[in-house]
Amino acid sequence: MSKQNTLYIRLGGYDAISAVVNELISRLMQDTQLGRFWKNRGTDGINREKQLLIDYLCANAGGPVLYTGRDNKTSHHGMGITESDWSLFIVHLQETLCHFQVSETEQTDVLAFIDSTRSDIID
Repeated sequence: MSKQNTLYIRLGGYDAISAVVNELISRLMQDTQLGRFWKNRGTDGINREKQLLIDYLCANAGGPVLYTGRDNKTSHHGMGITESDWSLFIVHLQETLCHFQVSETEQTDVLAFIDSTRSDIID
């Protein structure tokens, strides 16, 4: 795959991925079921989490970003994330991608990548 065809480029690069992450995290935090994961978290911790997610997604989409965070299994261990939480997260992700008018092809690629992380995230 050429550099110009990476998912990172097709999604619009760093700024576009950053906008999606900020919108998605906001939606997740406001959700009555999923908001518990951010309850009692400070602004700095939430901002760090957003930056790590942006870096993770950019790097895994083929962008020129170095992800320095932990692996998914380690960072989500003990959080009690259920199948129901995962399904609700996917709904929010799809709604966020639609909000930004991400094309169907790119949405499919994003969702396939995210689904590949599922077994490391659900407890």
